[in-house]
Amino acid sequence: MAATTCSLSSIASPFLPQAFRSVATRTQITPSSCFSKMRFRPFRLRTRRNFFIRCARTESKAVTLGSRAPDFELPEPLTGKVWKLEDFEPYPALLVMFICNHCPFVIHLKKDIVKLSNFYMKKGLAVVAISSNSVATHPQDGPEFMAEEAKAFNYPFPYLYDESQEVARDFGAVCTPEFFLFKKDGRRPFELVYHGQFDDSRPSNSKPVTGRDLSLALDCVLSCQPVSTLQKPSVGCSIKWHP
Repeated sequence: MAATTCSLSSIASPFLPQAFRSVATRTQITPSSCFSKMRFRPFRLRTRRNFFIRCARTESKAVTLGSRAPDFELPEPLTGKVWKLEDFEPYPALLVMFICNHCPFVIHLKKDIVKLSNFYMKKGLAVVAISSNSVATHPQDGPEFMAEEAKAFNYPFPYLYDESQEVARDFGAVCTPEFFLFKKDGRRPFELVYHGQFDDSRPSNSKPVTGRDLSLALDCVLSCQPVSTLQKPSVGCSIKWHP
């Protein structure tokens, strides 16, 4: 499949290298595969105490691009407010992120997710994060701790609790972090245009966190350019389903 050419506008993210931020630059997105699949690959993450944690590595699975954003109605533990999909209708684009408190993959990107969100929310992007992990198996991901997390890291977006896990299933989410970017044309419903990784950085490799993949998709959407359908799957911890 041929790559889509995207012309970056002046909204281009500061996370991208200078060559990608130039208004005059045209670049092609050519990730290795547009198919997502789930794999479990144990890896060893070195902690500050010099011991190792073994984690199950899960890749996001294929979700049809162009599909509509599922409806949801979820509480925000920090404020007690209930958020619905319709609350984001006035925005031209919506980024839905499935994250949690404890996952090493989320922790690895957390500060940069906040930085990227702050940057693009000023450009008109709506952002929402959802935690769907079971508190029966992972109580540290419960609503009380979610509120503490949102406050401690100054999340600029609502961090919602999907207790029933139905919203995760409706979206087709299987891992954390997992990113769903929707665009909205006028009165039409939100349509999925990007379901891929943040970038190539992982807790187990030495690649720097840049947010390149997601930033490039956001730049395309917010400058009314097509987003490449060649998208690398997100990689992270599996969502912890109810036992």
